[in-house]
Amino acid sequence: MTAYFVTGTDTGVGKTFVSCALLHALARRHPRVVGMKPVAAGLVQTPDGWDSEDAIALRAASTVRVPPALDNPVRLPDPLSPHLAAERAGTRIDIPHLVACQRELAQHADAMVVESAGGFLVPLSPTHTGADLAQALGLPVLLVVGLRLGCLNHALLSAEAISARGLTLAGWVANRIAPGMAATDDNIAFLRQHLGAPLLADIAHSAAPDFRTVSIELP
Repeated sequence: MTAYFVTGTDTGVGKTFVSCALLHALARRHPRVVGMKPVAAGLVQTPDGWDSEDAIALRAASTVRVPPALDNPVRLPDPLSPHLAAERAGTRIDIPHLVACQRELAQHADAMVVESAGGFLVPLSPTHTGADLAQALGLPVLLVVGLRLGCLNHALLSAEAISARGLTLAGWVANRIAPGMAATDDNIAFLRQHLGAPLLADIAHSAAPDFRTVSIELP
């Protein structure tokens, strides 16, 4: 099947938005597409109980419905780093369990997008990070670069960390999250030269973003 692991240069850079846009693009090629949020920290009250806003968005962009225990196996109430949120919840994030959920979820779809929590090295426990999860899954990685001051350093460090884990950086997305940022185009040009992966989309800043309007090239 076709599957990607979406990570970002930081939290709040638009990973969920890009993941939804990617699912929308994949749905034009595949009849069954599904999103997965292995670990979500920070829940909201819904008519059906507490849930993750990211997982809700991914489900809305998917074309198949699966049990929440598969598409969002770890839901932590507090909006903190996952290792802290798990500690407060009195639970442990188990990477083999997350991998097993992803493998089972793959049986229900032709294409899948797995969205990380936070950046690539976000702690999942005192001893493991999101990079360990990405490595265990072994999927091609898409990097969402939030264009703001400091993004060049964050993007290059993320690309190095991805490569160090033996993973393929299949592409990256430029997300213009800071409308007042100076020399944005120059920053994008620099990353195109140095990231060693194709630019899949350049997303303009919008007060009312709609992932269905994003033109994203599939790797």
